[in-house]
Amino acid sequence: MKEKSTYQIGVLGAGSWGMALALVLDYNQHRVAIWEYRTEAAKKLSRDRDAGEFLPDISLPNTILVENNLEAACQGKEVLIVAVPSHVVRSVAEKLNDISLNSEIVIVNVAKGIENQSLMRMSEVLNASISQLSTEHIVTLSGPSHAEEVSRKIPTAIVAASVNIERAELIQKIFMNEFFRVYTNQDIVGVELGGALKNIIALAAGICDGAGFGDNTKAALQPRGLVEIVRLGTAMGAQPITFAGLSGMGDLIVTCMSKHSRNRYVGEQIGKGRPLDDILNEMVMVAEGVKTTQSAFELSQKYRVEMPITEQVYQVLFENKRPVDALYELMQRGPKQERWG
Repeated sequence: MKEKSTYQIGVLGAGSWGMALALVLDYNQHRVAIWEYRTEAAKKLSRDRDAGEFLPDISLPNTILVENNLEAACQGKEVLIVAVPSHVVRSVAEKLNDISLNSEIVIVNVAKGIENQSLMRMSEVLNASISQLSTEHIVTLSGPSHAEEVSRKIPTAIVAASVNIERAELIQKIFMNEFFRVYTNQDIVGVELGGALKNIIALAAGICDGAGFGDNTKAALQPRGLVEIVRLGTAMGAQPITFAGLSGMGDLIVTCMSKHSRNRYVGEQIGKGRPLDDILNEMVMVAEGVKTTQSAFELSQKYRVEMPITEQVYQVLFENKRPVDALYELMQRGPKQERWG
């Protein structure tokens, strides 16, 4: 794709992250359309320009077109941002097969998850679902980036990863400005796994908060959680050094510590003794870590990788294990050397 200053871009998904990215792209003077699948919500957003359901006190500029029709949101676009939750990426991607896409289109995945059953990363789901697409056309954008802060132009740095470095650099150019910095990386496996797996550790961090454990506990949890991420990531073909960067350690820190973190919030409520279903049913936004925990647990068994924190979170979420029992089981494991990976 020939580089230029202004691009036609479609953002699929009008949740908090989709709208935050649309705001960045609009600020950079690209022509942006955002797709909202709910008819009434699309009409309201187009009329009122109020992002308050997901981003309180943020207004969508009139220059951003709101579409309820998927084909209209995609037609003629040079870049498509897939900003729907990970568990619906496949169903949305399959609909793109009925749309005539630009042959040079770049698909940007921003979902952070691992699909249940198939255990595919999101770029793999996109590649498998869209017949007119190859891995060369896919870029994953990931890193420590809460939508609430990006929408308010708070300085943020993330990573654009692709096997095709030129397309990663194109996305870098399209998104970068004085408050949104983008690095590039060709290790798309590591970038995607870092973004997905850190949510499990954030659930655990929230459980620690809810159960009344202290800073010492959370400070121990994060580096040991990162070790688990490195173990599984390396077994799946990622470069270990990737997890020391923005999409690994950076995203892990912000998701475990921030008041904006949905996954940390879910964990906190579980730590207080609330049932998982009750917590999820009252949330407007999606906590990706819940479904990812199931996938990661299965991957740890498939690759024979030791992931004790992930295993305990899985048992708390899906086997009704008490959080305090999970923690003390972790603490009473046999003595070991501290090793990276």
